[in-house]
Amino acid sequence: MLRRLVAGLASIVLVVEAAVLVLVHIVLGKTTRNQSMSIAGMDPDVMSTATYAMGAGIGAFLLLCALFLAVAAVRDRAPGTFARVVLVTAAVTHGVLGALAVGLVGWGAFAVLMAILCLLILTLMLYAARGAPQGADGESPGGTPGVQDVRDAPPPYGELKPTNP
Repeated sequence: MLRRLVAGLASIVLVVEAAVLVLVHIVLGKTTRNQSMSIAGMDPDVMSTATYAMGAGIGAFLLLCALFLAVAAVRDRAPGTFARVVLVTAAVTHGVLGALAVGLVGWGAFAVLMAILCLLILTLMLYAARGAPQGADGESPGGTPGVQDVRDAPPPYGELKPTNP
């Protein structure tokens, strides 16, 4: 139940974030075009078009992440390999942007980005625990049905084997 809730919440948050970022890029693009701003002699039309394209790209990426999370929440299954790569990329991006946001925007933006990062990481971790390898009959390699074979402690002394010949 917790996995589905976290994945669904992360999906909703990413849709909202995508909408906000697209809106910010639209405002920035219109401002650049209306004021004929240029940096180092660049064409203002190219800059505003690039801003629109960047907003569309970021929005599409976040909506793709939200779609993967929504599918995971509805099916209650771990995302596939490609979806995991995309979600890890989104998590890393949020971490880097959070570090930059502290200096550029402030602690509020940092807190929001870190909350989204936590939702992404928590979703990935919760679904990773469920997708442990199992035998053909649904048993874990240890033999207990439905229980994952997790070893938190090293093996007893008699089972230790040297790594060098």
